Amino acid sequence: MTSRTIAYQGEPGSNSHIVAREHYPDWEAVPCASFEDVFAAVANGEADLAMIPIDNSIAGRVADIHHFLPTSGLHIIAEHFLRIQFSLLGVPGASLDTIKTVHSHVHALGQCRKIIKKYGLTVVISGDTAGAAREIAAAADPSQAAISPPLAAEIYGLDVLASDIEDEDHNTTRFVVLSREPRPAKAGNGPVVTSFIFNVRNLPAALYKALGGFATNGVNMTKLESYMVGGEFTATQFLAEVDGHPDDVPLKRALEELAFFTTDVTILGVYPADPFRATAS
Repeated sequence: MTSRTIAYQGEPGSNSHIVAREHYPDWEAVPCASFEDVFAAVANGEADLAMIPIDNSIAGRVADIHHFLPTSGLHIIAEHFLRIQFSLLGVPGASLDTIKTVHSHVHALGQCRKIIKKYGLTVVISGDTAGAAREIAAAADPSQAAISPPLAAEIYGLDVLASDIEDEDHNTTRFVVLSREPRPAKAGNGPVVTSFIFNVRNLPAALYKALGGFATNGVNMTKLESYMVGGEFTATQFLAEVDGHPDDVPLKRALEELAFFTTDVTILGVYPADPFRATAS
């Protein structure tokens, strides 16, 4: 039997790898160099699913994903939240006294400023967090350290010099799972999220009118992102997410009203809400 595969961006040991392994432990996790490669792998049938980060509680939206998603032809079938944890890693024999430089992705370095300042480390920017761990493992230099997810220590044979070094304890990334075929969640089987994109008509107050149906029908909108279309500076396309299933009467009515003020509405996915949503609110 051919193993099922789930693609992710980054190197083994990255946060995307961690969340893929956590929720799809029996699947083969396939690393890709770029987000574009991840989307292409699923679209071309080289991978069955993709695990993609879409939002971070500190950094906000992942811009590349919001660029690729509307035109990818792929469907969101699930979401998962990952509490981001970073460790300070060194080669065997290294210690907090020997390290002088620290390697990592620029975002990770910015999220771990306190420990960098505490030990007076010189930062070195790497392509991603897991790649930084691989780089210092190859260098075998006790003066070099990496800020990486804990899994990277296991993969690259490194020692954990300090754990949970991120400045903020609420650092969380939301991931979505993409598939070539839609797999809509069933109505009436627990909380559901519906993601969709739409283009507003070129009319005064079109966006205001388009969104009015969600308010009057009591539908909670949790995301609204705008896009420039065709190189123009007028934002006419939007990505939205709401609580509820399209078969629920309130959301069904809101979507019907939305259609009056838009040129098209495309459902990207109808999927179970991750339990993290309830704990976060």
